[in-house]
Amino acid sequence: MRLSAAVAALVIAGAGLGLRAVAAGDPAEYGGDALYTLLIVALVVLVAPRVTAQRAGALALAFSWGVEFLQLSGVPAELSRHSTAARLVLGSTFHAPDLFWYAVGALAGGLAVAARRAGRRRR
Repeated sequence: MRLSAAVAALVIAGAGLGLRAVAAGDPAEYGGDALYTLLIVALVVLVAPRVTAQRAGALALAFSWGVEFLQLSGVPAELSRHSTAARLVLGSTFHAPDLFWYAVGALAGGLAVAARRAGRRRR
């Protein structure tokens, strides 16, 4: 499961960066939000491969929402001014619609983990 999660994390990170490179506006922003949380799901499974699919999705969603609400403090905006990595991880400005797209990513990630595990059990 760890190998699958590591490969997924690399693919998702590449997809997120690629999306930002080729798209603009809402598709890039909201697709990036969903991919961000999907990446967190993969990282949760990488660190804790026995975590349930539902818990991986819930932890990723909680993390994503936490980062989004942290943006209300202005700390991520300040850090993002000085670091590209901080901008990619923490963002800079609170945007309420992002909360929905994080949920989409968490749901997709949880379903993907559950499907991967179901496929492994059938073999």
